[in-house]
Amino acid sequence: MPSTAPRSYTATPARKVAFLGLGVMGYPMAAHLALAGHQVTVYNRTTAKSIAWCAEYESLGGQKHASTPRLAAQGADLVFCCVGNDDDLRSVTLGADGAFAGMEPGAIFIDHTTASAEVARELYGAARTLGLQFIDAPVSGGQAGAQNGLLTVMCGGDQAAFDAVQPVAMAFSRAFTRLGDSGAGQLTKMVNQICIAGLVQGLAEAVAFGQRAGLDMNQVLDVIGKGAAQSWQLDNRGKTMAEGKFDFGFAVDWMRKDLGLVLAEAQRNGARLPVTALVDQFYGDVQQMGGCRWDTSSLIKRLG
Repeated sequence: MPSTAPRSYTATPARKVAFLGLGVMGYPMAAHLALAGHQVTVYNRTTAKSIAWCAEYESLGGQKHASTPRLAAQGADLVFCCVGNDDDLRSVTLGADGAFAGMEPGAIFIDHTTASAEVARELYGAARTLGLQFIDAPVSGGQAGAQNGLLTVMCGGDQAAFDAVQPVAMAFSRAFTRLGDSGAGQLTKMVNQICIAGLVQGLAEAVAFGQRAGLDMNQVLDVIGKGAAQSWQLDNRGKTMAEGKFDFGFAVDWMRKDLGLVLAEAQRNGARLPVTALVDQFYGDVQQMGGCRWDTSSLIKRLG
């Protein structure tokens, strides 16, 4: 089965690009680049995933895989990346086998990992020293957004580099926006996760309350979804939350990683995040219940 949903692409000149990290997000993101007509070289820590990706998209021509980030990045105008955390990001960029070692002066590295603003600025500086460009560009929209090519991408970095990347990145984006200098993309993603944490906890409490009250929650969610309570979380997670279905979507482990970044940044900048800190603890409770890979809407399990 194809990893991506059919969609139309705005015509852009074909570019030679690399994509590092073929997880649940990176696999379809790289596919959209190939489907949009770009020549894509992929790298994944587990080589079998890279081979499978190439086999799936071999009919497009020009797609290949490499054994190291450095080899994947050689000759690429743009190097996209989506890995797990700060340490993973450093491992694919720095060192003798890192992408920076293979990139030519003027090439641009675009990082879609949700990572710290600190590592974004660190790698921006390292890239500039080598004559490269670095854009921090975390995404929102989840696995479905990646598969459908409809991600919201929040970017930090130099304007000229952003302008060069945007037309290509629209292959997997509904919005690709520069928010400021290096680190601004990661900080914006933190704002996004703060909003989600509070919304999901509120939705969990509302659904649990309605169930205790004996209401038909499918009907209730249909009604309140037409009013001021409407949100993406209500529309996409309300009914599955009520049904106790959590085997999909954005995993609790990933959310705890993201909230850890948020809380560490808040310690640095002095922001007060009492609700976010509390919801992070609640997600810890879900992990203790065995829900590490459950969708984030599993917060309601605490309230059963």
